[in-house]
Amino acid sequence: MLKFFLLLARHFHAKIALVLKRKLVIMKTMLLFVVAYLLGSIPSGVWIGQLFFKKDIRQFGSGNTGTTNTFRVLGKKAGITVLAMDILKGTLATCLPAIFDIQGINPLWFGVCAILGHTFPIFAKFKGGKAVATSAGMLLGFNPIFFLYSSLIFVICLYVTSMVSLTSMIAACLITLSTIVVPLVAPVILPEQNWLLTFIAAGVTAFIFFRHRENISRIKNGTESRVPFGLNKQ
Repeated sequence: MLKFFLLLARHFHAKIALVLKRKLVIMKTMLLFVVAYLLGSIPSGVWIGQLFFKKDIRQFGSGNTGTTNTFRVLGKKAGITVLAMDILKGTLATCLPAIFDIQGINPLWFGVCAILGHTFPIFAKFKGGKAVATSAGMLLGFNPIFFLYSSLIFVICLYVTSMVSLTSMIAACLITLSTIVVPLVAPVILPEQNWLLTFIAAGVTAFIFFRHRENISRIKNGTESRVPFGLNKQ
């Protein structure tokens, strides 16, 4: 009889331990989702401008907090710094499950949280950037080779158009299409079809078009700003 009760106690102890372990994993995952959002919420352009230039870039240029407006308002060094920081936000967020040994969930979801943080940052009254650089960071954290491929698409488009806004929209469309085509024709770049990646890329593309509404109007009117690079540079 004693042996029976000992076996029963061990059985329930194992079950309770398993339930507690699952709950801890869920809590850990939810906490990392929040961390990913907070990483994305770091308003790089705003903080760089305020700390080193005593300027709030939201009050200058396009009023956007992202890389392009930082280049225009604060200059090349600040622009490069903000670009690197915004990419890093997406990369770190996407790598969180690997860093903290979270299994069974696609790391892209953590990248999405960073993108949401970047576009709706809690540290900047939920008014953020247009999701381009942080989305690139998500790709870097998920697949560095596909990130390089996507960066090449962006650079080529920028060389042809000399407009960051138009380049962002065209490149987003091409990258979304690439998530479907590349695994079939060049698996060394993207080894397998990942429909979640395609879904996220399509969603980001739609959001990029939405956030570039004013830019689209200026492109149609021929008044959109150009960069000093490419075939149609200033």
